[in-house]
Amino acid sequence: MNEKAYPWIGLAGRVLVAAVFLHSGVGKVLGFEGISAFIASKGIPISFAVAGGAALLEIACGLALLFGFKVRLAGFLLAAFTVAATVLFHNFWSEPPGMMRMMQTIMFSKNLAILGGLLFIIGFGPGAFALSGRRGPA
Repeated sequence: MNEKAYPWIGLAGRVLVAAVFLHSGVGKVLGFEGISAFIASKGIPISFAVAGGAALLEIACGLALLFGFKVRLAGFLLAAFTVAATVLFHNFWSEPPGMMRMMQTIMFSKNLAILGGLLFIIGFGPGAFALSGRRGPA
């Protein structure tokens, strides 16, 4: 592959990871009552505040990734959030065998892949096309 394509590939990866969190954050805002009830159903107190905080984090850090601003910090915050959300909400091991267990296994695995993308962003920085300037080879 032509090395001139690498900055564009890094940008595409960063934008795609950002899109996941922006979509999720906006979805939480639009379905706020439902997501708050779901969080409460998992036994998490002050679900209203947790849902609001999650939406704010996903949107703010998603925008930071999108525009290449403080991407290592945004990546770290989203990675910590993803680990917590994965363990709390996609704990497939607690589901009985069946469709729900399979669905939670898929969601768990998807989150591991997203976490991998975030670790690349943390490790290699924003790349060439970023508000923060070039901070790494990606």
